[in-house]
Amino acid sequence: MVDIATRVYNHNWKIDPIVRSVLDTDFYKLLMAQTIFRRHRDVAVTFGIQNRTTSVRLADIVDEGELREQLDHVRSLSLTRGESTWLRGNTFYGKRQMFSPEFIGWLETFRFPAYHLERRDGQYVLTFEGPWIETTMWEIPALAILNELRSRGVLREMGKFELQVLYARAMSRVWEKIQTLKALPNLSIADFGTRRRHGFLWQDWCVQAMIEGLGESFLGTSNCLIALRREVEAVGTNAHELPMVYTALAETEAAMARAPYDVLSDWMEDYEGNLRVILPDTYGTTNFLANAPDWVASWTGIRIDSKDPLEGGEEAIAWWRTRGQDPRQKLAIFSDALDVDLIARIHRKFSGRMRLGFGWGTLLTNDFRGFVGNGALDPISIVCKVISADGRPAVKLSDNPTKAIGPLAEIERYKRVFHVEERTPQPVLV
Repeated sequence: MVDIATRVYNHNWKIDPIVRSVLDTDFYKLLMAQTIFRRHRDVAVTFGIQNRTTSVRLADIVDEGELREQLDHVRSLSLTRGESTWLRGNTFYGKRQMFSPEFIGWLETFRFPAYHLERRDGQYVLTFEGPWIETTMWEIPALAILNELRSRGVLREMGKFELQVLYARAMSRVWEKIQTLKALPNLSIADFGTRRRHGFLWQDWCVQAMIEGLGESFLGTSNCLIALRREVEAVGTNAHELPMVYTALAETEAAMARAPYDVLSDWMEDYEGNLRVILPDTYGTTNFLANAPDWVASWTGIRIDSKDPLEGGEEAIAWWRTRGQDPRQKLAIFSDALDVDLIARIHRKFSGRMRLGFGWGTLLTNDFRGFVGNGALDPISIVCKVISADGRPAVKLSDNPTKAIGPLAEIERYKRVFHVEERTPQPVLV
């Protein structure tokens, strides 16, 4: 097992670039990229970083030269032969050849496109412009780089023994969490922590700890590279960017209202089984479910993201029943700001009422809260989202207004189109 403290103390470019592979990304990115490749590869899409934790001035912590070096390194990466073989020959979600030869052929030639970086008011303005199929690939690496550079900036001031103690405390915290989770019957949980991880080595350690500590309750990891190296399942489905782009491209307000279901129609042509999981909160879960075609209710499950998880779970159960479905046969995946106490509450509330899955993210792979003065290693809420598609602004409303994205006038227009009422903003932890 890697001595993380010593490795961090001796960080150098040769062995520890922050992003090590095209596959050092989340599995849902590849699934969505294949759908984009088949239908919308040439749509011009801009992505941008947003640091919701504005009290943390990243541009004052992360050196611009180091940031550029790490971003430029990502632009030099290409898929290796072994990685291509894994994608071509591995079984994902029980299906061999999940990815078409045409898509993998494209991925083998893919190189990350250019980026634009500037400093503004203590934050970095980092954007990616170009064909959707290319810019979408930047989301995960960009977030991983910013988070790890922040961590490295803090750790650089520590001595070797101080680092040893820090990581010993962090390991003990993760292991205690795992032991708590182990007591939950019929638990199904995966690592969803790539985007806001403390660092690659730490995420890899957390996955190994879950493999040993949770056994069959551990479903796998969203990180493709770690899944390949640790021989576990790569897991993930889809994200908000699909309805955000589809809706931005719609020519009429009626087409806008249909766009989230058009996404699912296309997804249904590409994937089946446990990949047919709806993510309904882009423009409000309640309205999405009320207006969904009946065929949507036949899908395998739902991911409950920005809504209060207990409220969202009850809403899903009631919706399935009104559509003639048995909730006990349905899958609900919970993934927003999870930690062990919340996982246990959700499990107690819904166990036996529907199938449960948990995507454990930032508070698995970046929980150093309280270990360093002034919260210097506490995780922050930082995202990389679609800004525009073919020159039109992209919008996300979310069940939590705090997470809304887009120009204010467009947000108001979307609220009208999707019949979203005023809601009380809730704090965002991660």
